[in-house]
Order: sequence, then structure tokens, then C-alpha cells
Amino acid sequence: MATTASTAASTSLASLASVTLEVADLEAARRFYSAFGVDTYIDLRASEAHSTGFRGFTLALTVSGPATVDGFVGAAVDAGATVLKPAAKSLWGYGGVVQAPDGTIWKIATSAKKDTGPATREIDEVVLLIGVEDVKATKQFYVGRGMTVAKSFGGKYAEFAPGQSSPVKLALYKRRALAKDLGVPADGTGSHRIVLGSTAGACTDADGFVWETAASLAPTLS
Repeated sequence: MATTASTAASTSLASLASVTLEVADLEAARRFYSAFGVDTYIDLRASEAHSTGFRGFTLALTVSGPATVDGFVGAAVDAGATVLKPAAKSLWGYGGVVQAPDGTIWKIATSAKKDTGPATREIDEVVLLIGVEDVKATKQFYVGRGMTVAKSFGGKYAEFAPGQSSPVKLALYKRRALAKDLGVPADGTGSHRIVLGSTAGACTDADGFVWETAASLAPTLS
């Protein structure tokens, strides 16, 4: 059964303040994310860090209906993305998975199985799902740094309360389960090619996800 954390929390608690993708071609990435329609949710910076296979995370967009899912998938493909999972109905709704030219995997989904209105370019929610080996242990690591758990499903999934400065929520999922859901092999080495901005200082978690003090991150998309 899911549990929900108490809302009584100090305003000084840590939270996800920004999401920065590290890309090899900064100008190309700027063009892609602008065309895709998610450029206001992420920052970009140049990096040549070695990375192979699954990078251990995905960014998931929740939208209003199937037609809007199709619109975002189409915009991504037109801008150069590769389809990993074609948009289709599932037990939970409707969704698809694409991989950006820089390697970042994006999932676009809705809980609605039928459209109740025309397609839009509106995004209801963006969630950064990081794949970890031990959800409970990583959850406790972040709780120890002051983050507030909003939802928790045992050792399978945990979601943290969003910060005021970032439109992106942070959630934890088992790495192999996440890879399976995205339709990719779970193996991967090298850099995750993502840096998370923290309101509580720098750290690196057990799965190698790097956090930097938000003020030290220089956004290149604005």
C-alpha cells in the first residue's frame, strides 16, 4: 500500500531545484528541446563524458490525452528523436517512449485512454525517474539529506515532494524495472550525463547520480 508523508515540513528541507542534461552538441540539443517543447523544464551544458548503454534515468511527461501524447512524440521524432516504444494503449492509459539525439530517454503518457478534447502542447507534470539498485536505501539517503517523501510503494517506487524552484518531480524506481518499462537493456557504463541541482549542497548517491548546489549550475536554456 502506498504511504504519504506528512505535510508538516521545514521550509529549509532539501529539494530538486534543477535538472541539467549534459550533451555533446549544445546547439543541436537546444534546437531539439525547443522543438520538442520541454526547454523550460531543463537546463543544458556541454560534456564529452563517456557513457554507454542505459544511463539509468528517464524524464516522463504526463499530459491530458492520447492526441497530446501523439503530438509530443511526433514533435520529438520530427526533431530527430528515435522511437523506443511506439505510443499505444496499456493497462494504465496511453503512452510512448522516445530517445533524444543526445541519448536522453523521454516517456510521454496519459492515464486517459480516450481523448475528451483536442490535442494541446500543455504538460501536466514532469517527473525525473532515476533507476536505482535499492529503492529503500536510496530513499533513506535522500530523506537523510532533508527531502520529503510524498509517495512510497515499498521497495519498488518512491516519489519526493517537489521544491518550489523546480517544475520537475524526483522519483526512484528499480533500475532493471525502469529499463524494462522503457524497452531498453538495463546495462550501461560511464556517466549518467545528468546533473541535479540541490537546495542543500553537493553530493553523489549510491548509484552515481551527482547533485550540485543549484547556484553553481549555469543554465544555458532560459
